[in-house]
Amino acid sequence: MKPDEKMGPLLRDVFWLVRGLLDARLEPIGLSQARWQPILALHRAQKPLTQSALAAELGIESPTLVRMLDRLSADGWLQRVSCPNDRRAYHVVLTDRSKDACADIEEQLRILRRDLYGVIDPDELATCVRVLEQVKAHAGTLQPRTATAA
Repeated sequence: MKPDEKMGPLLRDVFWLVRGLLDARLEPIGLSQARWQPILALHRAQKPLTQSALAAELGIESPTLVRMLDRLSADGWLQRVSCPNDRRAYHVVLTDRSKDACADIEEQLRILRRDLYGVIDPDELATCVRVLEQVKAHAGTLQPRTATAA
């Protein structure tokens, strides 16, 4: 396989491997990716997020997020509060339980990054990041193509 043919499958495989490792490390505190990702996104946000803004941040559809938020809310991880400027919208806010867990999530992410990337030469890692940033930037300029019938 040529390098350009390997890129997509390799990115997918690495994503799933890293996700599995982090999920296993966060399991003792009751968090899987479906649970820690929205919590961490809210923790890192510079301002309160509406449900639709959080869905966009996570790259998922709003109906999918609503089901996730319902479960997280029922389990005491977050709550919805009315937006002061729009009665139709809700801000999603962290509970004290989530705020406490965010320190554990960040610590596990730091340890995982150290474990994963600590064996890689820093210059090679920087090159990898630069290449992926270039691919991401260029992909954002491309127009989707539709498949053509043969």
